[in-house]
Amino acid sequence: MVRFKNRWFLVEFIPIGQSRPAEGHLDGKQIWSALRQSVLSNFGDTGWGSVALSLTVKYYSPTTSICIIRVARDQHKIAWGALTLLSSIEGLKYIPNVIHVSGTIKHAQLAAVAHNREVIARYRAQSRTPSAYHDSYEEYLATSTLEIESLQD
Repeated sequence: MVRFKNRWFLVEFIPIGQSRPAEGHLDGKQIWSALRQSVLSNFGDTGWGSVALSLTVKYYSPTTSICIIRVARDQHKIAWGALTLLSSIEGLKYIPNVIHVSGTIKHAQLAAVAHNREVIARYRAQSRTPSAYHDSYEEYLATSTLEIESLQD
């Protein structure tokens, strides 16, 4: 029996013209449809036919604007190219920053948790809060870590 091999992308969507992401504006379905449009416009029906069955958005956090995307290993370069060429989602401009690419969901989860901690540290530095200060980000880090770790392949 042959197992289905995947590539997992950890992507940060950096908003252009906004200091922080518009919380609650994006969701996984909007990201998936924007990726679909990017694949169709840049690689045509053949490109979409090759990635359509395996392309899924497994996780999206509106607070830190990171996303975990799964695609088949053989077609991951098409999906990566479509991500790189993506410029707007639902009319708002974003820069997709591919942070990590891995072959297992476990490594994508570890990279996502580490990246969440870095982003929260940046938010705290911008607001000039001490690192020992307990705020709503502590609760977010705990819940997002549980959500990310509960993802299944």
